[in-house]
Amino acid sequence: MSTNFPQERISPSEWISQAEAAQLRGVSRQAISKLVRKGRLKSLVVGGHTLVSKSDVVSFQPRTAGRPKADAGK
Repeated sequence: MSTNFPQERISPSEWISQAEAAQLRGVSRQAISKLVRKGRLKSLVVGGHTLVSKSDVVSFQPRTAGRPKADAGK
């Protein structure tokens, strides 16, 4: 059991399951799990279940793949 609680107050309505997050974004649960592992989505483990921040899921912006393009003005 973890005793590391965040300083901010936790609102249960702000946290959703990875399956709900996947459905909300239209991706697989594994894709959400990968984002959690990479630290791209805020998560919380409760009773062995990983919950993710609904606001993080809704506002998530994917990064473009590959190297950044060189400045076209050079």
